[in-house]
Amino acid sequence: MRLLSYLLDGEARYGAAVDGGVVDLTRRIGRDYSDVKALIAANALAEAQEAVAGQKPDHALDKLVLLPPVLAPEKLWCIGVNYAERNAEYKDNSDLPKYPSLFVRSMSSMTGSGQPIEKPKVSDQLDYEGELVIVVGQGGRHIPREKAWSHIFGMTLCNEGTIRDWLRHGKFNVTQGKNFDRSGSIGPWIVTSDELDPRGPHDIITRVNGEVRQQDTTERLMFPFDFLISYLSTFATLKPGDMIVTGTPTGAGARFDPPRWLRSGDVVEVESSRIGVLRNTVMAEQ
Repeated sequence: MRLLSYLLDGEARYGAAVDGGVVDLTRRIGRDYSDVKALIAANALAEAQEAVAGQKPDHALDKLVLLPPVLAPEKLWCIGVNYAERNAEYKDNSDLPKYPSLFVRSMSSMTGSGQPIEKPKVSDQLDYEGELVIVVGQGGRHIPREKAWSHIFGMTLCNEGTIRDWLRHGKFNVTQGKNFDRSGSIGPWIVTSDELDPRGPHDIITRVNGEVRQQDTTERLMFPFDFLISYLSTFATLKPGDMIVTGTPTGAGARFDPPRWLRSGDVVEVESSRIGVLRNTVMAEQ
């Protein structure tokens, strides 16, 4: 099932993407699950599937304003330096990391597929980072690695947009450069684990104006999905709907010489063959 969130007449709603459009689930399921996160928390996927079966679409997909699939996850974790050769891009002669780099983003820094991502007034260094995202289903603490796969509800995509010159404003963090309003995007939907085995392998590709900039596969992750679930749950309780943005391959704009920053009008596409395409156009902040 492909679950998504969207705006209709100013109201946030959710549904399932099917051939020909979207079946609205907002009030179709017997119990009132207010959004995708509530549906995940209630373990109500089977009810959603039953509600969609045999239904004609309520809306055309291209007529909807898409939102990030989970509107208000308690935690939006982001993993850095996770693909082979990423560590070498830093050219600091450091050893491979023993543990993942980790930071968090607010949902105000994210928009949905098809919506503009924003190049801020204060910087010309807006960069793209195409990434796969795992969505937590069953939560928990101290999750053993061998049980981690059962805690993944599904997968989606992220352009983890970054303002490069703001990453080092502080001595020990990258938070500022990772949290500009509307600088990144998540979507277009969550493909649930019953249809898409998170064990993979999964491909990931990023294009800017049709040009391939990043391309890799989860077979080359230094910290695989099951490790991340187990590691994160060692110090924090994972909650239904939490999202883990699992790292970007080599080839971000900052790594070119000279750097290739995003400009107003550029189109960024993040694609994985069994998930779909997350597509956004860059717009300058007004």
